[in-house]
Amino acid sequence: MIARRTFLQSAVLSSLTLPLTQGAFREPSTWIDAHTHIWTPDTKNYPLSERFKKSDMAPVSFTPEEFFVHSRPEGVTRAVLIQMNFYEFDNRYMLDCMEKYTGVFSGVAIVDETKGDVVESMKSLAEKGVRGFRIYTDLENAIKWRDSKGMNAMWSHAADSGLSMCLLSNPDALPLVNEMCKRYPKTRVVIDHFSRIGVTGTIPASQLDDLCRLSEYKNVYVKTSAFYALGQKKPPYIDLGGMIQRLLQVFSENRLMWASDCPYQVADEHSYSESIALIRDKLPALTESNKQWILKGTAEKVFFT
Repeated sequence: MIARRTFLQSAVLSSLTLPLTQGAFREPSTWIDAHTHIWTPDTKNYPLSERFKKSDMAPVSFTPEEFFVHSRPEGVTRAVLIQMNFYEFDNRYMLDCMEKYTGVFSGVAIVDETKGDVVESMKSLAEKGVRGFRIYTDLENAIKWRDSKGMNAMWSHAADSGLSMCLLSNPDALPLVNEMCKRYPKTRVVIDHFSRIGVTGTIPASQLDDLCRLSEYKNVYVKTSAFYALGQKKPPYIDLGGMIQRLLQVFSENRLMWASDCPYQVADEHSYSESIALIRDKLPALTESNKQWILKGTAEKVFFT
C-alpha cells in the first residue's frame, strides 16, 4: 500500500479565483486531473464509515475549494473525484460536490459488490454523473474475482454501459487483472498509479512487463500519477520518465492520463506544480500531442463523455 505521508498544510492563497493562464505553457490550457480525493470535516452531515475515526483524516479537510488552490494556478479546470475510503459506500459527499460544481467534476464511486443490487447501485450512480467504480485490487481480492457473482456482474454491466472499472492494484495482481480483461474485453479498465510499480523505490522490469501486457486490450487505460510515492519519491520525478515512455510506446498517448492523487501529492516536500510539470515541462521526449492527450484528452474521453 502506498504510504500516506504526513500532510503539511500549504499556504493558502489569497483568492480561489486565480487566473488560469499564468506562466509558460498554460494558455489556453484547460487540463484535467484524473485522480483527486476530497473530504470534509463535517462528519455530522457526512459521517465516516465505522472502520474509520476522525483522527484518520489527515489532513482534517480537503474540500474542492482547497483543491482549487493548488489546481487552478496550473491551468487545471476539471478533475475526477475518487471516492475516499473514509466514507466507504456512502458516496454522498462526492456526489454533492459534483452537483455543486456542475461540469467541473466527474466521479469514481465505491459500491459493495457483495450486495445483490450492485448493478442497480451502479445504474443509480451513473445517472448522477459517476463514470467509474473503484476496485481495491490486491492479490487476495483479485483471486476472489473468479468466483464472485457481484464482481463479474459489475464487469459485465460496465462493458454494456461504458462505465470504467478503476483498479487500485498492486503489481502482483496484474496477471489476474489480465485474466479479467480477457474475460471481459469490452469492459473499460483504468489502472491507477502505474499499478503502484515503483513503490519500493525501484521499477522491476517484470512488473512493468506485466502492466504493458494489458495494452493488448484496447479498453485498458493507465494513470501516470502518485509521483510522490514511486521511484525515488522526490521532485522533479525525472526517474519515472523511462516508465512513462515505455507505457506511451505500448498503450499510445490516448490511453494514458495524468493525475495528482491529491491531497497526498501536496504533502511534505511535494507540490501540485511539480506533479503536472513532469508531463508538461520536464520530459523532452513528449510531443505536444502526447501532452494534450495525457493532460486532458484521455481523461476527457473516459470520464467526461
